Amino acid sequence: MSDIEDAVDVFQEPEEFYKPPPEPSFETYARTAECVESDEPKEVKVRLVGKSPLWGHLLWNAGIVTTDFIDQNKEKYIKGKTVLELGAAAALPSLVAALSADNVVITDYPDPDLMDNINYNVDMLKKSTSKPLNVATEGYIWGNDVSSLLNAKGQNGRKFDFIILADLIFNHSEHAKLIKTCDECLTPDGKILVVFTHHRPKLAHRDLQFFEDAQTQANFKSTQIIEEKRFPMFEKDEGSELVRSMVYGYLVERQ
Repeated sequence: MSDIEDAVDVFQEPEEFYKPPPEPSFETYARTAECVESDEPKEVKVRLVGKSPLWGHLLWNAGIVTTDFIDQNKEKYIKGKTVLELGAAAALPSLVAALSADNVVITDYPDPDLMDNINYNVDMLKKSTSKPLNVATEGYIWGNDVSSLLNAKGQNGRKFDFIILADLIFNHSEHAKLIKTCDECLTPDGKILVVFTHHRPKLAHRDLQFFEDAQTQANFKSTQIIEEKRFPMFEKDEGSELVRSMVYGYLVERQ
């Protein structure tokens, strides 16, 4: 090889240097047979973004457990009600809620890829059923003004009967903002469903601090209603595998 060829070769990027972003993936949620009503899909399919620094590329255990609870308890909490989900990612809980709710507003951080993916999943759901679905999507940053949520399509200025927080409270720095948004969006007798895993067992006390802060900041009371063993989301993480496998759920409401 000539000196010139050698020099040019030095500046060439190796074949593995550029890696295209991962392709989106799909997951299918199979509903319990007794939960499925006429004209409703037996399965709900969601697309996950290929990669996201906001973890939107994963279907979290908490999201599945939240969806189970919503589908199995829709008569009490969802049917004919208004529903808000914060930090929705693929939005599986909201999609199932939309099959029986009066109106659903799905939110996540206003990242174009995340929001486009949520809209894609909403469109897939609408194509799977002949039922009219009232669903709006909004990019939203926790703690900001909530007028865009209360005035989202179909909401007409109303507050929400049911708010979904699925695997959000590991964001310890965001607790106050989450509580503020919930307080400003919840009806007087509304419910907040908070479902989570202690992904970092040594910081479990900081996860649980959310509920103490909710009481101090907004006079909310919390009641544990879910405890379910699944599997660790991240196998190589530190801490007890059993602790990282557990999913917990609390209903939070005004005192």
